[in-house]
Amino acid sequence: MRRLGIPKLFGCSLLFTAALLFFSPLVAWAQEAEEAYTLSNAKIMWTLIGACLVMFMQPGFSMVECGLSRAKNAANILMKNFADFVIGRLVFLCVGFGLMFGDTLGGVIGTTNFFISGLNGSSADGQWGLTFWFFQSVFCGTAATIVSGAICGRTKFSAYLLSSFLISAIIYPVSGHWVWNSLYNAGGWIGKMGFVDFAGSTVVHSVGGFVAMAGAIVVGPRIGKYSSDGVARAIPGHNLALTALGVFILWFAWFGFNCGSTNVPDGTIGFIAVNTNLAACAGFFGAMLASWWKLGKPEPSMSFNGVLAGLVGITAGCFDVSPWGAVVIGFIAGILVVYSVIFIDQKLKIDDPVGAISVHGVCGLFGTLAVGFFASPQYGSEAVGLFYDGGIKLLGVQALGAIVVDLWAFFMGLASFLVIKAVFGLRVDAKDEIKGLDLSEHNAEAYSGFQFFSNS
Repeated sequence: MRRLGIPKLFGCSLLFTAALLFFSPLVAWAQEAEEAYTLSNAKIMWTLIGACLVMFMQPGFSMVECGLSRAKNAANILMKNFADFVIGRLVFLCVGFGLMFGDTLGGVIGTTNFFISGLNGSSADGQWGLTFWFFQSVFCGTAATIVSGAICGRTKFSAYLLSSFLISAIIYPVSGHWVWNSLYNAGGWIGKMGFVDFAGSTVVHSVGGFVAMAGAIVVGPRIGKYSSDGVARAIPGHNLALTALGVFILWFAWFGFNCGSTNVPDGTIGFIAVNTNLAACAGFFGAMLASWWKLGKPEPSMSFNGVLAGLVGITAGCFDVSPWGAVVIGFIAGILVVYSVIFIDQKLKIDDPVGAISVHGVCGLFGTLAVGFFASPQYGSEAVGLFYDGGIKLLGVQALGAIVVDLWAFFMGLASFLVIKAVFGLRVDAKDEIKGLDLSEHNAEAYSGFQFFSNS
């Protein structure tokens, strides 16, 4: 066997070194490309899972609203929730996504991405863009469907379809642009101030809640809700079992709402899930104790709404507060929802059969403000609240952003319902309301053969 001489051995070494120097950047580039491809696919997969979970909130809302309304209106509730989802997706496809996430005009409104132009499945950017659209479209549906329960039992189905269209096309996307445009583009004016609303206590829930308040004011209370001297009468829902099922569905799907909003499957989803779950538990406990104290018994529907209040309250700060902060926020939201429901029902004389205004509007506002107190430097973003020596700046930004968005939602909702009422009519006739909207609006019964009717 021949031995290589020193010159030849030296030459081979040089050749090997040169090859290594030449190919190392290619290997490193290939590894980086593979890692980027893997991260991109993981991002798409996680966001898609979150979107599917948020989509599952729709049956949750349906069950909650059905259970808390009368049996004679159950089919109408189901039709409205289906319509919200269908109309919202199509409108958000054509108009809403562009207004919300298009190139910003002064941080106020989007000017591109209408009809999701430029997004296709042949490129990595297009694939992510379509996934992001799907995720955001189910959020839009949530905002719209919050209104359904607050005006149930007396609203024309055709009029409701128009209101759902306007929420999905204009009201939700425009205020959403102010806060969340930076998720896809340069950023809206409220978001640029440092406003924190991680998953939508204000952007989604308060918007839906304050539009719901406007709708309930314009359509007026149900027949028999208030006596001649203005005393509020209880009109119980027909099925608390459905309500409880709906709350559990919403609780489960909320992990897609909050954890999915990371858009990345990283380590933060764990503590977001912990915060979300703890706030819901504390919300139930707070509402149960408050209803027990105020009403003399631990009232089930109030307690169930306490779970939702805790979830709504933590949605803004789930990325930025500690688990103990989540417990406090959820507990306060649970107490708040009980007193808010009673105040709105008995003092303001606004008939909201399911408590949507209180759960989503009031607790959404509270949860957004709570970030200004409870944002911890050990969690999430760089936001630091007042209780952690962060000063009052964040609280001021939270208050300004939340109030502006809530006022936008309320007055745009008020204008929308007033126009619909004047042009098309908003409320069904009294005889149809007494008969029930299942028969008068849809010629159907949710419980065929088991329906009972009264004159109130």
